[in-house]
Amino acid sequence: MPMPALLSRLALLAFAAAPVQAGAAGLGYDLDALDGAELAPGDAAPAAPPPAPLPVTTGAALLQDSQIDENILLPAAGPDGDEGRKWARDYFAVAAGVISVPDYNGSDERTILPAFYLRGRVSGFAFSTRGTNFQVDLIRQRRGQKTDIKLGPIVNLRSDRSGSVKDPQVDALGKRKLAVELGLTAGITHTGVVTSGYDQFGFRLVALRDISGRHGSWVVSPTLEYGTPLSKRAYIGVSGSMNLYGKGFGRHYFDIDAAGSAASGLPVYEGAGRRATLGKYTVGVAGAYGLSGDLRKGFVLIGGAQYGRVTGSYADSPIVARAGDADQWLFGGGLAYQF
Repeated sequence: MPMPALLSRLALLAFAAAPVQAGAAGLGYDLDALDGAELAPGDAAPAAPPPAPLPVTTGAALLQDSQIDENILLPAAGPDGDEGRKWARDYFAVAAGVISVPDYNGSDERTILPAFYLRGRVSGFAFSTRGTNFQVDLIRQRRGQKTDIKLGPIVNLRSDRSGSVKDPQVDALGKRKLAVELGLTAGITHTGVVTSGYDQFGFRLVALRDISGRHGSWVVSPTLEYGTPLSKRAYIGVSGSMNLYGKGFGRHYFDIDAAGSAASGLPVYEGAGRRATLGKYTVGVAGAYGLSGDLRKGFVLIGGAQYGRVTGSYADSPIVARAGDADQWLFGGGLAYQF
């Protein structure tokens, strides 16, 4: 019972409308597998085989380090009864809402942003936006398959601290130019695991490399996620992820040189750029409620929350330990429409 995400710094659901940072997690689900069936746990399977589940659009935007990993429940819509098709049905989904996120990665100040999201599938190929990234699944989704393998390119714009920052000391360190990152997203999802024939468990991995020469490094984000229908109208999902960063990433975003220290009053710090490290982990919960009575089509209310923790040498950086907070919360909600 798949349902992809929707939340990211610019987008609670992978919306893209304001600057975000890339690199991490999400709840990614599909509801297409429920087509023509009752979604309540324990219901008998329909006589006709259900269509293939939507590919779990995965992503790398934890708010680009602060998003509800992308995957807030949006089922795939479309007419029932197309038994002759080879590939999972075509669909398009859009969503809009608001999201409350940390002002920067490691901040104790909050910002409220508009958010939007677009995803779809054509002839078995799925695509989606998530935060400030765009990704495509090049492995076509066949109708009726329970295990879905995903692989495809992803491009991300990382804009952490590219504008003004509320904290005056961190703002005095200067802006960071927009980074362009290119990489791959891969994963595997199985439908029908624990509670019914329509719950879903998945693993995905996003690997990004800076191609713009900004931080000159890489980000790798593994994610585990699980989602299940509560009824034909309601769905809930949980996820957990880690963000692993290269040395250049820590040096660019978390270290402070002598000039930055003089300008900001924060102490010189060189610990974040010494080695590749686990810089953050997140856990999230997301839910959806179909206003039309069916999660697979029409208007759907969506919402979620995510807790993240900046760790290790990143948490010791003065922009976190003195000017910010290692605990990072994200909240958001919105309205989606699928057709």
